[in-house]
Amino acid sequence: MKSATVSVIGRPSAGKSTMVNTICEMKVSITSPSPQTTRNKIRGIYTDQRGQLVFLDTPGYHLSDKTINRKMQEVTVSALSESDMILYIVDGKRAAKKEEETLAELIKKADVPVVCAINKKDILTKAEKEDAEFFLKERFPSSPVLLTSSLNDEGIDEVLIELFRIAPEGELMYEESQYTDQGLEFRISEIIREKTISTLTDELPHAIFVEVSDMEYSEEDGKVWIRAFINTEREGQKGIIVGKGGENIRRIRKESFREIKRIFPGSRLELDLRVKAVDKWRNNQVVLDKIFKDMAK
Repeated sequence: MKSATVSVIGRPSAGKSTMVNTICEMKVSITSPSPQTTRNKIRGIYTDQRGQLVFLDTPGYHLSDKTINRKMQEVTVSALSESDMILYIVDGKRAAKKEEETLAELIKKADVPVVCAINKKDILTKAEKEDAEFFLKERFPSSPVLLTSSLNDEGIDEVLIELFRIAPEGELMYEESQYTDQGLEFRISEIIREKTISTLTDELPHAIFVEVSDMEYSEEDGKVWIRAFINTEREGQKGIIVGKGGENIRRIRKESFREIKRIFPGSRLELDLRVKAVDKWRNNQVVLDKIFKDMAK
């Protein structure tokens, strides 16, 4: 029986969260076309007859001196020291420049086994594949280099084969049926945050957070009631989230409802979703404190 923790590392939008979700066959980490949506070390759990792999899906590593980006870098780097091995995902559509080189050096310093995946194989040119392979084989000569498409579930079985091959022997860390160790309220808030970001794309900064203020379950009625708030930095951003005639907030609620309903199969779900602004004199610190607190989970 094999048992190991796997840090999933890569630049923003390399497909890390999508790969973890595909492997675990459930929504573990939020995904979005916008970069840097994953702020925390999300744990996805995959178990089969070979054993168990616990994936730490980290924020995309991004070179920047902004406070939030430095904190996200720290989350990524700390995950390296916690893992038995690393799944290094490279976006083959982007040339490997300083950011990728810096990340590769950090991974080498971790001194744990590495499996490399060149992602987005379905849209790569021959030259892009060759460039990415050259970059990885030059820096990780003893590591397997695989071609994958997280979105289309291509090459994922090969990734699992390699990870289980090098994983150490050990007992299961979680129950076989468990696919994440994140709390229920956290998972719900992440789903709503994902739908907010995907709905508003470039209109709203990512410095928002979602809080689940109330959640009730009636076993007699088979009903789940949830009240959640989308928190913005400024009063003026509330209108962007709500949208003209409430169009945006209705869409966010509808898409969030569909995703959350999967967590409560067979139950009647009521989702009360609201928007509020953090106090204007404290907003920046409160938002950052919430984000950094989430990172530490």
